[in-house]
Amino acid sequence: MYAAPVQDLIDELGRLPGIGPKSAQRIAFYLLKAPSEDALRLSHAISLVKERISWCRRCFNVSETATGDVAGQSECEICRDDRRDKTTVCVVEEPRDIVAVEKTREYRGRYHVLQGAINPIEGVGPDQLRVRELLARIDAEAIVEVIVCTNPNIEGDATAMYLASLLRALPVKVTRIASGLPVGGDLEYADELTLGRALEGRRELA
Repeated sequence: MYAAPVQDLIDELGRLPGIGPKSAQRIAFYLLKAPSEDALRLSHAISLVKERISWCRRCFNVSETATGDVAGQSECEICRDDRRDKTTVCVVEEPRDIVAVEKTREYRGRYHVLQGAINPIEGVGPDQLRVRELLARIDAEAIVEVIVCTNPNIEGDATAMYLASLLRALPVKVTRIASGLPVGGDLEYADELTLGRALEGRRELA
């Protein structure tokens, strides 16, 4: 239907997560109409991120490869920060989750990115996650607490329970982030699961 270069662009855009055929077409024609410098700037940004960004060798967060480093052998800014608490590790599913935790300004430890969550329907099991690397860090880095910060959904809960079963045999404290009512929310609008978790996570008032 379209000229081969246009169809190739639509097909490649359609392979991106969350981009359906219609969205791929809209983006492709937006790029066709955009000034050449805008399209080239996007192309350059993609090339640059593939050249200079890799996974942190310690926590598997995104890491910019420093001059002289081989890709995959560098550490991210958080792991290089000596001011962080090295004995506490917050386990998250994806690098974007680190950004969410950092915005709270309540956590000053290190992280470990699993790069996903257990999801048998999509063929993702423990072997596809960075679980072995997490276990190896416990002794190597003298970690005393692991905070499981996976998403409060079926996949995140399954991942949290699996990690807890593995870590229970190790000399480390394992905690899970609380979940429940949002600040400013009304009880009458809360669903049963959210309210139930809020009750389970209750704490004594000072």
